[in-house]
Amino acid sequence: MEKRKLEKLGIETSLLGFGCMRFPVTTDGKIDEPEAERMLDRAIAAGVNYIDTAYPYHDGASEPFVGRALKKYDRDSFFLATKLPCWKVEKLEDVEATFQEQLGRLQTDYIDFYLMHALNKDSFHKMVELGAVEKLEALKAEGKIRYLGFSFHDGYDVFEEILNYRDWDFCQIQLNYMDTEEQAGMKGYRLTEEKGIPLVIMEPVKGGSLAAFAEDITGRFRALDPEASIASYALRWVGSLPNVKVILSGMSTMEQVEDNLRTFAEFRPLSEKEEKTIEDIVALIKGRVQNGCTGCRYCMPCPAGVDIPGNFRAWNTYHMYQNYNMVKGSWERNLGDEKQAKNCVKCGKCEKLCPQKLHIRENLEKVQADLDRKEFAF
Repeated sequence: MEKRKLEKLGIETSLLGFGCMRFPVTTDGKIDEPEAERMLDRAIAAGVNYIDTAYPYHDGASEPFVGRALKKYDRDSFFLATKLPCWKVEKLEDVEATFQEQLGRLQTDYIDFYLMHALNKDSFHKMVELGAVEKLEALKAEGKIRYLGFSFHDGYDVFEEILNYRDWDFCQIQLNYMDTEEQAGMKGYRLTEEKGIPLVIMEPVKGGSLAAFAEDITGRFRALDPEASIASYALRWVGSLPNVKVILSGMSTMEQVEDNLRTFAEFRPLSEKEEKTIEDIVALIKGRVQNGCTGCRYCMPCPAGVDIPGNFRAWNTYHMYQNYNMVKGSWERNLGDEKQAKNCVKCGKCEKLCPQKLHIRENLEKVQADLDRKEFAF
């Protein structure tokens, strides 16, 4: 198992971290605990020593399950990561109350890696104003938290502000070969490298979207190595960055566990040929964007109730990845019958307001036709 040294902390972690937000579930939506525990045991036996969970995962069931599953292991044989649900914190007392609840759920006396969960500009400022950061520093001084960090979902400028606020032990960002300019992005990666702050990566396979492509892209990966999984290239792309110390994978099946273990057992950074192939694939995928909607929402609200940016986001994503499963939830559930393109009454109000001068009415017709047809469903 590939290990990475976190020089700042004087420890060594497995490059592959087990993300505990996508355990297998039973027909009633509960964690399939026997299978999930078997998966955890297999990963730990192979050298995975970083286990990541959070307060809300699996509707609150992940932390208690992880606590039970890890009880049979020596506490100093693994690193346990969990997160403060900042959205639950309304007053300073909530910080310690939630933390103590998490210690109980996880059946442990301390947390190795404790993160302020999903920080953005508003939640960070709220935590600062409440004194939550100082409270967490006090818990660290008591030995209840070993390393203090944060996970992040916002733009680069906010990331820079948060990273410079204090001397963080580590931080966690979303990064993959399709999202180099999203959220913190590669610019954020370089900043952590400059400051010597160890980095944990989430969504390296972009929620599974970089694990399955249509045949044209799949063929390009197969030409590099017919035995390697498509997902392994996404993981190796992230792992080729030297300041990446842990790559989280939310594994749902034993097959995914085994595939990841093969990737990290004898980890290989990407070769120049592989890097070039991925660059070409990224350009191909981005070239499939159907229109230039930026999500600015100047077109909203729509008199007919259509979520215009939401429709275009689903449409562009569907064509980029040529995979209906990528947008199934947003199209069928989040947009649903009421907000889908089919409700457009062609009043034209949106087109007068669009700074991109998009042919919105015409495009909405195509959105509905394409996503109803589900040509790329597999």
